[in-house]
Amino acid sequence: MTSASEPAHVTATREDGAAAPDSYQRAAIIGGGVIGISWAALFLAHGLDVVISDPRPDIEELVLAALDEITPTLAELGLPTENLTDGLTFEADLATAVADVDIVQENGPERLELKQRIWQTIEQAAPARALLASSTSGIPATAIAEAMRQPERLIVGHPFNPPHLVPLVEIVPGEKTSEGTVQQARAFYTALGKEPQVLRKEIPGFVANRLQSALFRECVHLVAQGVVTEQELDDVVTASIGLRWAVAGPFRTFHLGGGPGGLPHFIEHLGRAMESEMWPALGNPTFDDATVALLAGQAREAFGEGTVAELAAERDRAQIALMRALGGTPDSADTHRA
Repeated sequence: MTSASEPAHVTATREDGAAAPDSYQRAAIIGGGVIGISWAALFLAHGLDVVISDPRPDIEELVLAALDEITPTLAELGLPTENLTDGLTFEADLATAVADVDIVQENGPERLELKQRIWQTIEQAAPARALLASSTSGIPATAIAEAMRQPERLIVGHPFNPPHLVPLVEIVPGEKTSEGTVQQARAFYTALGKEPQVLRKEIPGFVANRLQSALFRECVHLVAQGVVTEQELDDVVTASIGLRWAVAGPFRTFHLGGGPGGLPHFIEHLGRAMESEMWPALGNPTFDDATVALLAGQAREAFGEGTVAELAAERDRAQIALMRALGGTPDSADTHRA
């Protein structure tokens, strides 16, 4: 383990040079599931005190066990891990948990009515200085903030799982989210070594999940139709578009595929055929009993030898190696502490 020698707060600086705010010392994590625990690990490794609010009676045991599994990845990223949980506390009462924090990262169930109730309580109890962010994977901030008195304070800060490792955070403002809140969120996540991307428009599911969902739909179709097995499909992806998209996204890839004429040439000569022949032929599978049974059976064959924790650790090691090769590890990002 490395030594946690840095002071216990993070300073985030906006693009205009102003502090937003001057420092973050205490964070509230609402919901102690997979995403909440991952956020907690990242916040703790960056020196923030973290309070987790979750009503489950066994939440402390679950969180501490998960943090033990995450700690080697944090260390591999060059983040301090010694005495990682010294700044961690638990508070089941939501209002009490957020009463004196600088950032609230909500990770509750994906139910609009529940999120609205949660945020009504948070808004009333959290300090005016606090950044208010939801990790929702698809509900727009506009809908969540409908019951809030100050909807301009709420923003979506949607991570790509797991947040302590994968750099992307989709920042999605609602219709009434203030520009100051957007800048504050961008600065905060950047200071944590993340790569925030502000979406220009609200759309259900945001961007990364919509792309993932579209590709997975065709994956399910191809496996259900017997074209390939799950393992074979995974091998196809990791040996082709997975590698390619890691260094150049879809548009850059097809721009390069168009030769000297770039993307316009690609669209004219290959894109038209893609539109007329391939797009209409894409599958539209459903998760009926037969399909679920097929997918579950193949998953047992392909992944059954290792536990999920072991497979995740293997994935994380490979992910870190790839990120380092691309020069994009979180520990190489521009982080600010004071």
